[in-house]
Amino acid sequence: MTKRDYYEVLGVSRTASEDEIKKAYRQLALKLHPDRNPGNKEAEEKFKEAAEAYEVLSDPDKRHRYDQLGHEGLRGTNYRDFTNVNDVFSAFGDIFGSSFGGTIFDEVFGGGQRTRRRQQHGQPGSDLRIRLPLTLEEIATGVEKKLKVKRQKACDTCHGSGARTSSGRSTCPQCNGSGELRQVSRSMFGQFVNISTCPMCEGEGRIVKDQCPACRGEGRLSGESTIKVTVPAGVSEGNYIPLQGQGNAGRRGGQAGDLIVVIEEEKHPYFQRNGDDIIYDLIISFPQAVLGSDVEVPTLNGKARLTIDPATPSGRMLRMRERGIPHLNSYGSGDQLVRVNIWVPKHLTPREKELLKELAKSEHISPTEEERNGDRSFFEKVKDVFS
Repeated sequence: MTKRDYYEVLGVSRTASEDEIKKAYRQLALKLHPDRNPGNKEAEEKFKEAAEAYEVLSDPDKRHRYDQLGHEGLRGTNYRDFTNVNDVFSAFGDIFGSSFGGTIFDEVFGGGQRTRRRQQHGQPGSDLRIRLPLTLEEIATGVEKKLKVKRQKACDTCHGSGARTSSGRSTCPQCNGSGELRQVSRSMFGQFVNISTCPMCEGEGRIVKDQCPACRGEGRLSGESTIKVTVPAGVSEGNYIPLQGQGNAGRRGGQAGDLIVVIEEEKHPYFQRNGDDIIYDLIISFPQAVLGSDVEVPTLNGKARLTIDPATPSGRMLRMRERGIPHLNSYGSGDQLVRVNIWVPKHLTPREKELLKELAKSEHISPTEEERNGDRSFFEKVKDVFS
């Protein structure tokens, strides 16, 4: 089943702010809540669809990837698959809980579903971003690269737990293992529950009482890793390749972040890229332009012969089909466009000058008055367009 555009799901524009996205999601959640739509499977699916859209658009990195590459850009990204409504409540306690109180749905629907934040295992690691320069040849064929990345890695001594032994961790005495503190208050509008992360265990529910001597309770150490990344053919400057779990390791067994590989295009000595087409400037002599010629031109995968027809003017574009960049996630390739430029020599021998003077007297060498006026008329039209 084809996924709908996330902005369309939430009913916001692509330039919507974080607050607008949050507000739109809250309104949809209230409208589609199962207590308001008992037995309505379509409403439940839309409820989960809105949660998925919010998870992506509320995260700056995920939203940027989605804006760049759409749903394809989220492949391999660590985001939740909401199989039931309980998953939505567990994932977004901040939306349904802290801002409006833990019982927002209880107040609106009279009992609804209370949620409890899932106990964390450690603290998640941060994402890393690395730039990967590629030549046009590598972009045209696709390439596998090995990257050396400095990052936080799980401690080998304690296997990431942060404790000296398996019994070196205990339940947090302040939150009793829940990882959160709740404060209940009442008002004329009903009961409000403010939920905050436990400061002692930082939301983990457990504390390290006997720290690992190697990592001092962190569960991770600085190191360097060699990571392989496969780049598909047809990528462009600024495209992202997310490598799930290859970022910084989390603290005390927390989930590792992602490694975001940002594509950069190296400047090419011959070609300019225009979308999936490439442009090559070919310089030929005046006799070749007048009489026609077969020339050899470079391409992204070698060299090829190109026919210059007689009377080819300077500036004409010749098309070599399917010699450009492959289309990303699609069939076919762009073209190679060859722009013809006529060489004007700067240094001539006396004999060459005499020959050119003789040639200049020939009937068909110089443009006629009508041709000159036609050329001026053309350039005047171009000038009008840009004036």
